Amino acid sequence: MPSTVKGVIARTKGAPVEIVDIIVPDPGPGEAVVKIEACGVCHTDVHYREGGINDEFPFLLGHEAAGVVEAVGEGVTNVAPGDFVILNWRAVCGQCRACAKGKPQYCFNTHNAKQKMTLTDGTELSPALGIGAFIEKSLVAAGQCTKVDPQADATTVGLLGCGVMAGFGAAVNTGGVSRGDSVAVIGCGGVGSAAIAGAAVAGATTIIAVDVDDRKLEWAKKLGATHTVNSRNTDAVEGIRRHTGGYGADVVIEAVGRPETYEQAFYARDLAGTVVLVGVPTPDLQVTLPMIEIFGRGGALKSSWYGDCLPSRDFPMLVDLYLQGRFDLGAFVSETIGLGDIESAFGKMRTGEVLRSVVVL
Repeated sequence: MPSTVKGVIARTKGAPVEIVDIIVPDPGPGEAVVKIEACGVCHTDVHYREGGINDEFPFLLGHEAAGVVEAVGEGVTNVAPGDFVILNWRAVCGQCRACAKGKPQYCFNTHNAKQKMTLTDGTELSPALGIGAFIEKSLVAAGQCTKVDPQADATTVGLLGCGVMAGFGAAVNTGGVSRGDSVAVIGCGGVGSAAIAGAAVAGATTIIAVDVDDRKLEWAKKLGATHTVNSRNTDAVEGIRRHTGGYGADVVIEAVGRPETYEQAFYARDLAGTVVLVGVPTPDLQVTLPMIEIFGRGGALKSSWYGDCLPSRDFPMLVDLYLQGRFDLGAFVSETIGLGDIESAFGKMRTGEVLRSVVVL
């Protein structure tokens, strides 16, 4: 029968989050209930709270999570009760035009649970990214559950559900970073730092971290950056070129989502190089570039959706690398907190005090 559990919601735009009782239905066809063990605090949760995604309040926040499947509905075959899973927001449909072309990492028809979790008065909740994981247990589409090695620590590997996968994939999947490449990453928060780690795993020999915060640049060095540029003191384009023989980087990853940093990324790449936008801009922002420069520099200008990941392929692989000691996921966890500390964690994230705060349930 339905469960009543504690969860964190954003009731109205900009208001502090609240811990409330939430009704979680039994899973229906194609659905699963997952007991959440840990969930990272992501910038996207702040965007939801501030009305930057849509206005479908109240929101059940949280989406970067891992836990154990508690129950599944009719027709579910990919997971079973007791499975340790990472939640994802790309539940591949298998039938849309992207899937039909053999490119499920771009699935255009990803799906969520059909039933709604509600407040005790019946008010329906909008789960962040179709997940809603600042809660003791959550109802999701079974396709949003990716089974991984149960030896992994939920506090750590849950971060693959969003930020770390977005950054790692921006480098490896979207940017195609490979052995011997030079890479620059502009913006070294959680996503940018994950792009640095991805470039290191892929074998890039020059990895340049660019940020205005020396603390973040120190974190970047621990994750694989070979050079750093504090763009508060040094022009970012000049700094990147200085570390690449004057040419610019093969791949430049923009992890801020601002016109000025995107322009820096554009001019900091080598001829025929690649720019990857993974920082999320607000709808009002625009960038203007000379068309002759776009033509004359060649290469590619790309955006990265969720690191262009395929969860069923990428999550188990990255968990294996983590368990083998070849990918330091633990370095992204700055602190562990409880449900009552989320509002404070939002503040720390805005001021750059943490890479990731992780809620442990």
